[in-house]
Amino acid sequence: MWSGNFKMALSSLRQSRWRTTFTMMGIIIGISSVVTVVSLGDGLKRQISGQITQLGTNVLTVRPGKLVDKEGSLGSLNLYALLAPSTLTPKDVGSIQKQPAVNQVVPIEFVTNVASGDNGELNDVFVAGTNSKLFHILNQKIIYGAPFSDEDSEQHFAVIGSSIAARMFGVFNPVGSTLRINGQDFIVHGVMAPSSGGLPSVGTADYNSSIFIPTAAAQELTSNRANILQILVEIKPDANIKKAVGQIQKTIADNHGGTVDFSVLTQNELLGVTDQILGRVTNFISALAAISLLVGGIGIMNIMLVSVSERTREIGIRKAIGATNRQILNQFLVEGLVLCGGGGLIGILVSLLINLVLRLYTNWEPVISITTLLLAVGVSIATGIIFSLAPAFQAARKNPIDALRGP
Repeated sequence: MWSGNFKMALSSLRQSRWRTTFTMMGIIIGISSVVTVVSLGDGLKRQISGQITQLGTNVLTVRPGKLVDKEGSLGSLNLYALLAPSTLTPKDVGSIQKQPAVNQVVPIEFVTNVASGDNGELNDVFVAGTNSKLFHILNQKIIYGAPFSDEDSEQHFAVIGSSIAARMFGVFNPVGSTLRINGQDFIVHGVMAPSSGGLPSVGTADYNSSIFIPTAAAQELTSNRANILQILVEIKPDANIKKAVGQIQKTIADNHGGTVDFSVLTQNELLGVTDQILGRVTNFISALAAISLLVGGIGIMNIMLVSVSERTREIGIRKAIGATNRQILNQFLVEGLVLCGGGGLIGILVSLLINLVLRLYTNWEPVISITTLLLAVGVSIATGIIFSLAPAFQAARKNPIDALRGP
């Protein structure tokens, strides 16, 4: 019975190919949008999680703003803290370094997002001031040249990402070339290995599009007003992480007059905060994309109602020769399922194509899980059932005598 309904549905839809195509378009767009957004969110989580895990469990991240209300667990995420200006200062960096459990401290100070080189100016870069210990803590390899050292802190040296090298100089190895930041010349001292992730922070920047300069040079460029985005703290191997967190929190709070306007996050906590933020953003965008599914479902219901009106005589003839209400109902339900199911499958194929293009031509690495695909198929089937019920019931309830009199 179901195979017969399926064949009848295909035959009916083929008779109005253009109408069928445009009717399915809403489902195709909805499914492909949702699957693409979810896969991008999952891919970004994996990329950032990989970078954070690369740090090691003995590295703490100090962020401005009280991101979480911690009482033994992450608690609730405070998104407003992401918008707050940085309250971290060079004094905090010095105070953290004096703690007995601390091995190394690395501040990351935002300077600007504009730099220029041989191929012109780039305004989508991340220029930050830091010290020579950054590359060790990040486990970030330098493939050309070398990182600047403590002795180079007064020099105008820069370590750049692989994307900066290609876009700004047109070569893989521009070591010795000159770039300009805020009107000052900097010599390229090293080039970082290509990376798929970003800085280990809640607000991440891509290594490939980053330029790191010594802290002293960053303070000079900003007239000692550089904005400390975060402080990475490496704890000694034999130290207690929990105690070290408490000591650092107390030290910074004392510097801030007792105000806790910062967060000291362990690796697991940083992963949790990142997952929460990306999860909320992904869910919000997915909800917006899912609106097209609703629009597509309404479009299918509308077309199905039109189809029922156009096929009134067909319904009457089927009933006259013995078709039951349930058989008529199943016929139109299957037709709606074919529309939505077909649209869902095409939408999945479109999303796979989009993900392939993103992987080939961008730094994004979207990840599509089996769960996401099964959910997409389930949603398209559910949409077909829900929005085909009204037309199917209308067709099933038609009086055969009135239907035979119809057009």
